[in-house]
Amino acid sequence: MKQLRRRVALDESQHQELTNLRNTAPKAYLRERCAAILKIAGGISAYKVATSGLLRKRAPDTVYDWLNRYQEHGLAGLYIKEGRGRKPAFSPSVPKQ
Repeated sequence: MKQLRRRVALDESQHQELTNLRNTAPKAYLRERCAAILKIAGGISAYKVATSGLLRKRAPDTVYDWLNRYQEHGLAGLYIKEGRGRKPAFSPSVPKQ
């Protein structure tokens, strides 16, 4: 069974916004996600971008998740949400006893 290629259509302002963020974002994860979306918009399959189109190989499902979030929420979908990640092992506000 042949799988359909996922596509993303960007207008000029979206393309410019992603390009600007890819080049200037302070966080590397955000630059990588913008680069992936731009490559998919340029006609490269998301699978190819995941396996050989980025500096580091990614699982294709990871890149598909980025694409889904971008299509649902726009640029805000590419950011890591607050509260994600490892929680502190101790609270720095509690005084030592």
